[in-house]
Amino acid sequence: MAHELTTSYVKDSTGLFRYYKTLAERAMEQCPDDDLFTALDKESNSIAIIVKHMAGNMRSRWTDFLTSDGEKPDRNRDTEFEEPPKTRRELMELWERGWKYVFDAMDALTDADLTKTITIRNNPHSVMQAINRQVAHYAHHAGQIVFLAKHFAVKATGTWTSLSVPRGQSKQFGAEVAAGRTRERWILEK
Repeated sequence: MAHELTTSYVKDSTGLFRYYKTLAERAMEQCPDDDLFTALDKESNSIAIIVKHMAGNMRSRWTDFLTSDGEKPDRNRDTEFEEPPKTRRELMELWERGWKYVFDAMDALTDADLTKTITIRNNPHSVMQAINRQVAHYAHHAGQIVFLAKHFAVKATGTWTSLSVPRGQSKQFGAEVAAGRTRERWILEK
């Protein structure tokens, strides 16, 4: 998400969703295939399970976003933590399908929709509150994906391409941002 001065909450939130999507994707690209399906311990989730959960959440929350409860009656959240896809390809297809729900719903919103009331598990939320809730949820899981991918990449290859300001490069980062390169663009292009 390249920083862009905007007064549109919908546009800014969509940019945040795209940023966290890209961040997690860049992490998953560096993770060995087998380790996408590896949990650190019996109480942890693999990247694949996190993706499956996120996709289930996205379908439930964003389908008929303004007109139906965000917890759909056909969602079985517990099964999102069982039997993930078997291949990277299947995993990424599930990932893309989930994000399509998000972006289709966001693209249909206007800032005039922000004060409308929707429900999630029968609890009222303004549209803005619901968006904030989902940005925080997806950022949380994107962070988990980055952590796991980095762990497995370093374990397998000894290398990791930083998705933030690499160690020892803060001054270079500051100089490039001062020269007009945005923080997010600098990070995501490195």
